[in-house]
Amino acid sequence: MAGYTPEPDAWLSRVHPGAVMSAASPTIGRVAELDRVRAWAEALIALHLDRSWTFAFDTAKRRAGQCNYNDRRITVSRYLAAKYEDDEIHQILLHEVAHALAGHRAGHGPRWLQIARDLGYDGSRLHDGEGASELAPWVGRCPGGHEHFRYRRPSAPLSCRLCGRGFSETRLISWERREVTAAARLAARGATSR
Repeated sequence: MAGYTPEPDAWLSRVHPGAVMSAASPTIGRVAELDRVRAWAEALIALHLDRSWTFAFDTAKRRAGQCNYNDRRITVSRYLAAKYEDDEIHQILLHEVAHALAGHRAGHGPRWLQIARDLGYDGSRLHDGEGASELAPWVGRCPGGHEHFRYRRPSAPLSCRLCGRGFSETRLISWERREVTAAARLAARGATSR
């Protein structure tokens, strides 16, 4: 397995001639642009995986990335890529490439973790970043004032885990459906099609 170089220009320019980023590791403080995300993903795939692997954006709103072993495809949420910083997106890509290298049986176990670290991944097993909550049609509030978002109507009563462990009727979340307008959806997609 080829090692990960901390200077992204070196590996990116080998795979995508003419592509230039800052001299530092992926730009800190700027929102990732999708064409740059695609270039990073394709460069990582070319360096570490065989030609049968591909990259695509998906429409997930709660998970940042996915490694699909059957289709041999790594995907990143287009909504969340528009919200996250470049360094977060780079870590997501490293996470998913590590899954592809480790194989589906490795999960987030020691084999996957070693491969991920060898690639330069420094994050946790799971990404805990913000989801695309502005697109969730169901908004819930607990008595403590915490907001919760769902993309489907909750089918059973839920209590707030932020207020305490376990189910309690004193912490029930009350749900309200909100209208997610076409303009809101376009705005979320517009931020992703720069």
